[in-house]
Amino acid sequence: MLIDQFKDYMLLERNCSELTVKAYGADIEAFVLFYEAEYGVVDLKKVNYPEIRQWIVSLVELGVSNRSINRKVASLKAFYLFLQKTDVIQVNPLVKHKPLKMELKAKLPFSEGEVSEVFDLFEKDLDDFCKLRDRIIIEILYVTGLRRAELIGLTLGSVDLFSNTLKVLGKRNKERIVPLLGVTVDLLSRYIDEYKVRYVAEISSPLFLTNKGVKIYENFVFRLINSYFGKVSVKNNKSPHILRHSFATHLLKNGADLNSVKELLGHSSLAATQVYTHNNIAELAEVYKKSHPRNKKV
Repeated sequence: MLIDQFKDYMLLERNCSELTVKAYGADIEAFVLFYEAEYGVVDLKKVNYPEIRQWIVSLVELGVSNRSINRKVASLKAFYLFLQKTDVIQVNPLVKHKPLKMELKAKLPFSEGEVSEVFDLFEKDLDDFCKLRDRIIIEILYVTGLRRAELIGLTLGSVDLFSNTLKVLGKRNKERIVPLLGVTVDLLSRYIDEYKVRYVAEISSPLFLTNKGVKIYENFVFRLINSYFGKVSVKNNKSPHILRHSFATHLLKNGADLNSVKELLGHSSLAATQVYTHNNIAELAEVYKKSHPRNKKV
């Protein structure tokens, strides 16, 4: 099946993560379901742009955001690029498609105070192994800026307590070494000692397990972050990604250079990192107005 061949290509040749490949597959299969409902049995090799455009229109009518629509169409476009590359088709039906315009929404990071308040919640609970695990998860997300999938993928072998580093497997299986703060290493050392008492501890063992002793998963991490930050923050978005966003924003605010933050985040380009500078514009504007000689009253 063409979709299965495409997924194998993305996984084996493009080195995409299983989660990414799964998302691509789901987007393409959603288009197939739409096509079959509208036009009957689909031959993916003969699909034309007007038919795809009708799918896009239907998504708009359903209230799907432009960002989500662009992602879905990008998945379909990648699929047709694969078919073109493998000579299954001659022309990509999406070759002239232009993404829908998106309104840039500022992502509000947690304040440094909110992060400190969350850490304060654990002051008396670290003798409880599950609380210690929760504290370490939040600690690592905040002091390293890891993506949720990168956190889930950590193993005991990822931790080097001697060099105070984490070995992280990022997007497209790109490996990077991330430094750890002393306080993080101390907590990790304590956590790993407790871990070895409770579970089989091998280099390949997942670093973080649920209360039932199985590897943590996406919703587990989301619920954990949402729960703890819900106690100290009224922000609408309290996701793991906002904690990654807070990591980058706080570093930049306190003087870190953009290139260093780029490397820590595992971004492939500086453009991807620059989005984290937007939240400081209001603060910079205030400093600018107070400091610039042209703004001083005569």
